[in-house]
Amino acid sequence: MAVVGWKNKSSVSVFLIVGLSESEEPQPLLFLMFLCIYLTTAIGNIMILSLISLDRRLHTPMYFFLANLSIIDIIVSSITVPKLLSILLTAQKSILYSECITQLILFQLFAVTECYVLAAMAYDRYVAICFPLNYTLIMSRVVRIRLVIACWAYGLVNSLVQAFSISSLDFCGPNTVDHFFCDVTPLLKLSCSATPFAEAMFFIVVLITGMVPLILILVSYGRIIAEITKISSSRGRFKTFSTCASHFTVVALYYISGLFSYIWPLATYAMDKDVKVVAVLYTILTPMLNPIIYSLRNREVVQALKKALRIK
Repeated sequence: MAVVGWKNKSSVSVFLIVGLSESEEPQPLLFLMFLCIYLTTAIGNIMILSLISLDRRLHTPMYFFLANLSIIDIIVSSITVPKLLSILLTAQKSILYSECITQLILFQLFAVTECYVLAAMAYDRYVAICFPLNYTLIMSRVVRIRLVIACWAYGLVNSLVQAFSISSLDFCGPNTVDHFFCDVTPLLKLSCSATPFAEAMFFIVVLITGMVPLILILVSYGRIIAEITKISSSRGRFKTFSTCASHFTVVALYYISGLFSYIWPLATYAMDKDVKVVAVLYTILTPMLNPIIYSLRNREVVQALKKALRIK
């Protein structure tokens, strides 16, 4: 559904989304592949949400943040994948200006919120390992809720800033978005008006919304590693760090692919096939992999799943 109220001052009322390739023919094999990925993403994250809701052992701060991450992953996939599936199945690549801006707003909101939720999860692991006796006191219900509200607030501010900077530009043609969804960088490339302000805002917001949570994550893990080195036995060190392994894997996948997708186009001002492939990783594949990673690497989730399936 398009956001009501966005007015297009330019002559372009419809954009054409290139998709993953410039093919003008339907691509049924790719359609089936991405449909399977989308369904796996939805089923996997709904499973995580169901287990956390039903199993009281998972009513802890870490799984509270994981539930928020699963919600975000479902929505992020639902923002980008359905339009891509439509392009692959029908080869109809048109999208209304208002729908394009809506997709940009929603994607920026949830993608940045995920960055800060990952930072909150890193802080949670830091408190659990470095202050185990005071963990429940520090990570109280009120603190958890405030952290999540802050994460969503940062995402909302980012999306509104990006939407304002893009909607203030004129689009006179060409109208072909060289990506598989509407995002800031390919739209900046299409604008026929001066873009220094929009580019500056985009660069500042990328630094703030991308690098600040990354710095918080690195600081948290730096202190975690420092604490782990104090453990005398190698088995104890491995067991302690294993509690962070799932989160660390998710952070690495999301940030490496996400930073490449934004910093590279920002430097070259062009979208190439490599950037699109990496964008697929953090917008489509990572939401699918997150529940798999947490299920395979987390004993509590595996036990909750076995209990739900009545497997001894």
